[in-house]
Amino acid sequence: MGETDTPDSPLLAELQWVHSMVRQDLQTCTDLANAVAGGAPASYVHTELASLQTSRPLFQLRISCLRYCAFVHSHHAAEDVALFPAVRRAAPGMAAVVDRLEADHRAVSDLLDAVQAAGEELADPNHHPARERLVGALNGLTEPLLEHLAFEEESLAPVFAGWDRWPFFA
Repeated sequence: MGETDTPDSPLLAELQWVHSMVRQDLQTCTDLANAVAGGAPASYVHTELASLQTSRPLFQLRISCLRYCAFVHSHHAAEDVALFPAVRRAAPGMAAVVDRLEADHRAVSDLLDAVQAAGEELADPNHHPARERLVGALNGLTEPLLEHLAFEEESLAPVFAGWDRWPFFA
């Protein structure tokens, strides 16, 4: 099932909805980081940040770049402790897939930590290398995270098709 297909499972639709926010806000953060690295004036950055805070679902909760990373960490942690064990119980043949998803989470976690570290360096407005590090960290995160999200959705779709509710909320 590709991203444009209509999911047969409301559980898959929910996972895809969360992932769509992750994808959209990653692109927005990356675009803004590139603008900052390119010397965008502070007024532009403030305007764009205000737009993020009022127009994006995740940023409506006042999620900054650092909080975005915390959100993805939290989302993956919830999958690791609740969703993946449920998948292992419901579909033992999916063990290798779940192993890969868990390994992806560890790899993405390291990349998110790099984004967070670079973002924290931005607290010093005169630390110009921090801008390039943030851009590099976001660019390094983008491909692995997007590949992970697509693989997870594709792989879990058949399992979700057999569920009418999240099995760990029973």
